[in-house]
Amino acid sequence: MAIGYGNSYMPFVAMVFVQVCYAGMNITSKLALEAELNPLILVAYRQIFATVALAPFAYWMEWKTRPEITMPILFQIFLCSLTGATTNQVFYFLGLNKTTPTVACALTNTLPAMTFILAVLFRQESAKMKSKAGLAKVMGTAVCVCGAMILSFYHGKNMGIGESKIHWSYAQRMGQSNSGNNANSFVGPVLVIISTLGWAMWFIIQATVSDMFPAPYTSTTLMCFMASLECGLVAVIVEHNGHAWSLTNPMKLTASLFAGIMGSAVAFFLTSWSIQRKGALYASVFSPLLLIVVAVSSWALLDEKLYLGTALGSILIVAGLYSVLWGKTKETAKHNGKETDANTKPNASAKEIEKNDLELQLPK
Repeated sequence: MAIGYGNSYMPFVAMVFVQVCYAGMNITSKLALEAELNPLILVAYRQIFATVALAPFAYWMEWKTRPEITMPILFQIFLCSLTGATTNQVFYFLGLNKTTPTVACALTNTLPAMTFILAVLFRQESAKMKSKAGLAKVMGTAVCVCGAMILSFYHGKNMGIGESKIHWSYAQRMGQSNSGNNANSFVGPVLVIISTLGWAMWFIIQATVSDMFPAPYTSTTLMCFMASLECGLVAVIVEHNGHAWSLTNPMKLTASLFAGIMGSAVAFFLTSWSIQRKGALYASVFSPLLLIVVAVSSWALLDEKLYLGTALGSILIVAGLYSVLWGKTKETAKHNGKETDANTKPNASAKEIEKNDLELQLPK
């Protein structure tokens, strides 16, 4: 018996796999950084491999339906590359180099809160404190920020959950050779927060790009290509030594390929596929799963310790995240309900019904 796409379990499987891809990217990237791969070079390679992996999809799936690429569209995509790719990923990997994968992933869950703040400033969202939905979004944002501050500046006691029975000799050797690094410095979390702010700015700009140029594979390929040039230029300026760009080390090559293909190309493809069938909100609620996967993987494979500050901050961030999403869900449902009522009014004119139908079809 065939199962319809809308009610299929496949979007659930796809989004879980996306979080596993991101978790694998964090683990392999952390090991590559500990193997002395420059974070800026890793970001440049990620963009290059992502461009190569996405280009065939952009050609095969959109070459007939792609709108004309104009200069205003290219400029908007350029802004997307500066915020969502270059700023986001450069600061993220610089921060990951100074902190643990668990802390880095936990802080990225502040994304909905930061996006909400920017959306209010750019008048794409409203903060109506008198309604339950508006209050939930504002309070959720505040809780997310509190959680981020605890993760950044409070360490606390070791939770003492024991040691993993899994022994990955390569990871253990790398951990021992880099035992002098200050992985708990507040510098790493601050860099990750800046990275998440860049990502939130990308969401604001991407909303305009989606309306102007509804060809996501093409726009993302162009964005990754532009980011390849931007990140490559920054990396070359900072690191002149050609030997530093070598990928002869297996972990450096694995991390670069994994970040570009699985962390960008495959993750984007599956996320877009899931959004088309279940909506953006459905895809966004899976982000806290990444924190769980990375925390367990880091404990099992990298011998990472779980501290009180990390656990408390993570709980607050996840709670705030769901509060923001709950408020957004209620507002969207109320808004769609009003539009449906407007369409079904007996005295509604044909132009009003056509206008409401068009608004319902536009991407939010």
